[in-house]
Amino acid sequence: MPVPVPRQRAVPAAECGPAQVSAVALTEEAHRDTAALGAALTVLLVEDDPSGALVPELRDSAGRPIRVRTARNLTEAGRLLTPDVNCILLDLALPAAGCADAEGGDELAVLRQVLELAPRHAVIALTASGDAERGAEAVRVGAQDYLFRDELDSRLLSRAIRYAVERKRSDTAERRLAEGRLRAQENRRLERGLLPTPLLEGAALRFAARYRPGRSRALLGGDFYDAVRTPDGTVHAMIGDVCGHGPDEAALGVELRIAWRALTLAGLCGDELLGTLQEVLEHERSDEEIFATLCTVDIAPDGRRAGLCLAGHPAPLLIRPGATPVPRLLPFDNNGPALGLLPGARWPRTQVELGAEWSLMLYTDGLIEGRTSPGGPRLGQDGMLDMIHRQLSEGLRGEELLRAAVSEVRHLNGDELTDDVAVVLLDRVA
Repeated sequence: MPVPVPRQRAVPAAECGPAQVSAVALTEEAHRDTAALGAALTVLLVEDDPSGALVPELRDSAGRPIRVRTARNLTEAGRLLTPDVNCILLDLALPAAGCADAEGGDELAVLRQVLELAPRHAVIALTASGDAERGAEAVRVGAQDYLFRDELDSRLLSRAIRYAVERKRSDTAERRLAEGRLRAQENRRLERGLLPTPLLEGAALRFAARYRPGRSRALLGGDFYDAVRTPDGTVHAMIGDVCGHGPDEAALGVELRIAWRALTLAGLCGDELLGTLQEVLEHERSDEEIFATLCTVDIAPDGRRAGLCLAGHPAPLLIRPGATPVPRLLPFDNNGPALGLLPGARWPRTQVELGAEWSLMLYTDGLIEGRTSPGGPRLGQDGMLDMIHRQLSEGLRGEELLRAAVSEVRHLNGDELTDDVAVVLLDRVA
């Protein structure tokens, strides 16, 4: 008699690579920005001397002239602030026109206005000689550096500009990386709330699942799955796919999954359950063209037989033990229509003999619709059977088998899959 497996609270595996990818992309962007420092620099001087004599002739580290534009007020600065400007030199003595803070005694009101006007640009504050306290306060407010107006020379100012630009880019990259890590943490918390924890306490089955959304940077797609054990000892499992790949479809998938669990625990099964789910879908969908495919199995308490209902969904794989386990598709002759297509539809329930030991793999069509090579034919169910057969012969089982299957399908496709992929594996071992 199989030993009951305690309920596990671990979250089923979900692959959300974009969180890591975004951090790498941000790092690469920071390197590109740093490399861009090799190009000629452009500086915008904001001060009310129309001659611009405040700034001496400037050259970068390679001896090239640093271009200087001069704006006499913030209105002109806004017009001259084009994407090629690398740094802003701001005279803190410039009045902050129309600013209530300036009238109230805020000596850095003009700086605050510039930081709001140009949040992505490096800023160097220019202040009176000896007014280090005001300069330090300007750095605390957001400037990258400060210099004394009457002590400027070409070498000092050129070096300060290069430093300020590099520091701004470094700070921006660091902030974006921190934001990316925060998003990744939030994503993981959201996944724990949206992906199901199977309710299989007391069941003599092992459960494994893999999930990968097709949308870039998505948490969940339109695929959904779940598994529960009812008080009579029957184990119910399902997997489904809402057509489409947007956030509305993902939300509808979560709604259908929650509805399925509630209805199953309430005692509904087979045709009655699917009919009620169709009503839920018709009420919740945002467009009458949206439908969902579904596969449900109810495994008898002795684990040797199951009922199968298919609503426009691919048939599961049954794997029985042997020297070289050979997977086969369960019968799909009684496949009913997808939910939401035909009002009043029926979904026949097929009785399936499982045996004493077996593995049952439920999957969505994202696993079989990928290409076998870039631009080549689709993998299809026959290709999937061959792939799983080979992986079984290599000794892969459980979570390792699912991980290898999803990974190989992506590799064969030559790129990220456009459709969502969900795979569930139930194992009964004597």
